Amino acid sequence: MKIFTKKRIVLFLLFIFPLFFYLILSSGINNFAKLPVVTKNISDVALIDAANKVKFQNNISVVCFLGEDIERIKGAIFNLNQKIYKPFYGFKNFQVIAVYPASKEKEVKELREKVGAFTDMVKWKFVPSTNAEINAFYQTFKTNEPLENLQTSKAFIVDKEVNLRGRTDDKDYKDGKLYGYDMNSVAILKDKMKDDVKVLLAEYRLALKKNDADRQI
Repeated sequence: MKIFTKKRIVLFLLFIFPLFFYLILSSGINNFAKLPVVTKNISDVALIDAANKVKFQNNISVVCFLGEDIERIKGAIFNLNQKIYKPFYGFKNFQVIAVYPASKEKEVKELREKVGAFTDMVKWKFVPSTNAEINAFYQTFKTNEPLENLQTSKAFIVDKEVNLRGRTDDKDYKDGKLYGYDMNSVAILKDKMKDDVKVLLAEYRLALKKNDADRQI
């Protein structure tokens, strides 16, 4: 008696194998280490963008605050550009958003020109706003550090659902919570932030595969 008849093989390929594949994929997604949400439902940058061209929704965003002393943060921005922007700007829906006081338009223009000398700036988004709006916007991040002169050396990761992502078990913080990544430290950008952006990208890639598998069954 033949166990593997032609009919049974066809049935396996048509019905059982796709289900088996789906179960493996679902298991992999459920067990995958996701990047923790450290603050849910922050304000969308669209609320302070007068030009109405930039938003968090449906994008993977890296956010920084340039503040009133552009010269002071210039080196940190160059670090962010080299270690985070350049490796990831080719990914769909990835962007880097720089929020700054509208009064600093001239200084920011000069910064953009210097960064753009050797960089394709297509995914860099610069958002001017009022001092009050910037402070109110940042407060929704609910971090453990305030802005100083509308500036911070930290860069932040925001997901497509407009949640702030970071770490909840970072050994360098007493409570384990890492809200933002110090742009002055090349090591932190390279060893922490770059890895965390990769995790978030992989998370969405796996979710997309799961959705494709759902549609096929």
